[in-house]
Amino acid sequence: MNTMNIDAVDLNLLKVFEALHDESSASRAALRLGVTQSAISAALRRLREVYGDALFVRTGRGLAPTLRADQLKPVISEALNKCRQSLAMVNPATGNHEGRSVVVGLSDDFEMALGRRLMAEVRVRAPGLRLIFRQTHSQIVATALLERHLDLAITSGGFANRLLTRRVLGEGSYSCLLEPSSLRPGQTTLDIEEFIEREQILISSAGLIGMVDEGLASLGLSRRVCASTTHFAALPYLLKDTRALSTIPTHAAQAIAQLTGLTLLPCPLPMPRYPIELGWRTSAPPDPAVDAVREAIIGLF
Repeated sequence: MNTMNIDAVDLNLLKVFEALHDESSASRAALRLGVTQSAISAALRRLREVYGDALFVRTGRGLAPTLRADQLKPVISEALNKCRQSLAMVNPATGNHEGRSVVVGLSDDFEMALGRRLMAEVRVRAPGLRLIFRQTHSQIVATALLERHLDLAITSGGFANRLLTRRVLGEGSYSCLLEPSSLRPGQTTLDIEEFIEREQILISSAGLIGMVDEGLASLGLSRRVCASTTHFAALPYLLKDTRALSTIPTHAAQAIAQLTGLTLLPCPLPMPRYPIELGWRTSAPPDPAVDAVREAIIGLF
C-alpha cells in the first residue's frame, strides 16, 4: 500500500497527469506544457509510483487511461482549477483566464447552432478561456455532471436531480430540411401528403423510431425512412441531390441551411415543443470561468 503523503509529492506532476489524460499522448502533453517528451515520460514514472497504478497504457491510438486514472481525473482537475481560481483572485480585474478551460456538454445540433456564437461571447467575457464541447444528451447528462466530466450542459431535459440546478433557456420546435432542387419553383410549404411521400432520413441514437413516427401513427399514417444516422452534421451529405427530407430541431436546421444552401420548411405534422435547459452542479463553488460561460450561454437566448 502506498503511504506517500502530499509533502513528498511534486504537485507539478498533477499538471502532467491532467495533460496526459486530456491529450492521450505524451508528445501532445509535452507541447501543451512546453516541456520535452522525456520530461513527460519521467513525470509519468513518478506518477505511477505515487498512485501505485500504471495510469496510462499504450495502445495503437496513443495512451489510454486506466480505471484508476479515470477515477482520479475529475478530482485532480478540480484541485488544479481551484489553484487557478486562487491566482485569478489576486487580480480579478484583468479578467484573464489563460490556461483555464470549461467543459460544456451538448449534442451536436446545439453545438452547430450555438457553438460559434458562444465562442465569440466567451472571447469577450473571459479572454484566454478555452471551451471544450463534449457530446451528451438528456439520458446521460446528469451522471456526466455529477461525475464532474462536464461543468455545464445544454440539453432538452435530464436535470431532474436535487444535486443539479437547471434553468430553462427557451423552447424548441421542429422543421424540415431538404435539397432546394427537389422543390417546385416558389414552393415554400409541404403538405402532409408530400411529406409522407418523400423518403426520410432519421436522426436517432437507436436508428429505429423517432417522434415523427409517433406523430404520424396518431393520424394513422407512416413514413418511409431510407437511412438513419446519429449525427446532424451528416445531413448535408446525405440529403444532397436527393428528394429525401429530414425533420430536425429548428435551431439545427437553421444552422445547417445557412452554411450549406439546403432549404428549411415548416413541418406539416403537428409536433410537440420541448424545453431547452442549462444545467450545472448545485454544490459547485463559485468559479469566475464557469460563471462567465454560464452567463454567455444565457445571453445567447
